[in-house]
Amino acid sequence: MNEPFDAVDVIVTKRDGGRLSDAQVDWVLDAYTRGVVADEQMSALAMAILLNGMDRAEIARWTAAMIASGERMDFSGLSRPTADKHSTGGVGDKITLPLAPLVAVFGVAVPQLSGRGLGHTGGTLDKLESIPGWRAALSNDEMMRQLEDVGAVICAAGTGLAPADRKLYALRDVTGTVEAIPLIASSIMSKKIAEGTGSLVLDVKVGSGAFMKDAERAGELARTMVELGTDAGVRTVALLTDMAVPLGLTAGNALEVRESVEVLAGGGPADVVELTVALAREMLDAAGRPDADPAAALADGRAMDVWRRMIAAQGGDPDAELPVAREREQVVAEADGVLTTLDAYAVGVAAWRLGAGRARKEDPVQAGAGVELHARPGDRVRAGQPLLTLHTDTPERFGRAREALAGGVVVSPDAAAAASPAPRALVLDRVAAG
Repeated sequence: MNEPFDAVDVIVTKRDGGRLSDAQVDWVLDAYTRGVVADEQMSALAMAILLNGMDRAEIARWTAAMIASGERMDFSGLSRPTADKHSTGGVGDKITLPLAPLVAVFGVAVPQLSGRGLGHTGGTLDKLESIPGWRAALSNDEMMRQLEDVGAVICAAGTGLAPADRKLYALRDVTGTVEAIPLIASSIMSKKIAEGTGSLVLDVKVGSGAFMKDAERAGELARTMVELGTDAGVRTVALLTDMAVPLGLTAGNALEVRESVEVLAGGGPADVVELTVALAREMLDAAGRPDADPAAALADGRAMDVWRRMIAAQGGDPDAELPVAREREQVVAEADGVLTTLDAYAVGVAAWRLGAGRARKEDPVQAGAGVELHARPGDRVRAGQPLLTLHTDTPERFGRAREALAGGVVVSPDAAAAASPAPRALVLDRVAAG
């Protein structure tokens, strides 16, 4: 078959700082999905995009071409408006779990298509699979019924959404091109737009435990994604949120589910409650419910009622005992002082090494593994006081987890603590269209 373009010409255009035409973008992504453009050619193009960037129109066309490679979902038949949330991933980021049922309380459908964890950031599906009986795989019909009946669903994304992205994502992972903002933004937004949601709130994490360590680059990613959503007719807003310190007091699958249930019961750590409510307000506002009071729905049990129905609808038992790791070990303060550093990345890697995460997609995870925090930065601690508890089924993992925490958990004498910078706010910035 005669192809309208040559892959080398497309690569050279971007290598030399030119812009790709709509027709070139459409062709190269379709041809790559069909196997006409080879992996090494797409690798070269991805590197050229990383080095030379793309303008707004190019990124929008690239995103549209990835959407066109697969199916699109349509929620227009539902009796309620739809709102979705996407987080760029962090340590202890269990916000989706209380957030989806909370927003559903107010008559908004929340189709939360989620993924599994890789590396030091946990996956929402891994967390929920620690609930006995719960299943991630739903057909489109099951998903639609649950959205109409319950209002919220958290499930695995179907393989039909943006298959070009899935192929390109795996390639970026092994070619050093993951960090290209046009490719990150189009990867996230192609799936979210194909999902068919009416409005979208993005939680872009910034800090050591986040994919984006730097606030400037995180802001650029947030603006790019908000523009892509807006150009595609999806009402999109982004919050930049702090990920220098883990969210809440747990990192690990069943540990985070337990903490999420505490939040739904009207308790839980203040930072998890704050971010859940902040994102709920944005989702409700975007879906046309600006007067809703999500804090009240957490406090009075309405969100818990939806959670229980959502878990049961997917085969889970909301009353079942959650798995507990067979072994635990404490990390204690070596001296009196103030906890000045609790590094999110260090905690995330420790949880991963304890068995809560995976190094490769096919690796199993331990439901009960992870890290429990007993102090937050700024807390005064005494020598011998527990700072963290490490949980795992395989005690030979404790040594490597402790190595990950070295330098990431610091107790300083009072004088040094007084000179340390004040903790950052949880919500650092808001990015909206216009």
